[in-house]
Amino acid sequence: MKVAISSNGKDIDSMVSGSSGRAPYYLIFENGKLIKTLKNPFRFGGGGAGFGVVEVLSDEKVELVISGKFGENMIGALESKEMKYKEVSDLSIKEALKDIK
Repeated sequence: MKVAISSNGKDIDSMVSGSSGRAPYYLIFENGKLIKTLKNPFRFGGGGAGFGVVEVLSDEKVELVISGKFGENMIGALESKEMKYKEVSDLSIKEALKDIK
């Protein structure tokens, strides 16, 4: 399963970002292994960040998105793409990965 985790940094020792649409990075894992680090192009700017992030993650064939908090619009976009999502708080990327296994 492909999993994307919002991250404050570029590696698995980073903390899960408290914001989904404005997260600095998304780390993408497949079967527990880091396969890609994406810099979030929607981190700054106007509205629609959550929708844009979902489009990018959908193109990457992500099935589950983990973040600190999801906005209503992002949840709607995730559900429209039939992607699962999970909110976590105060976890490192490593801890979040263990939590889904």
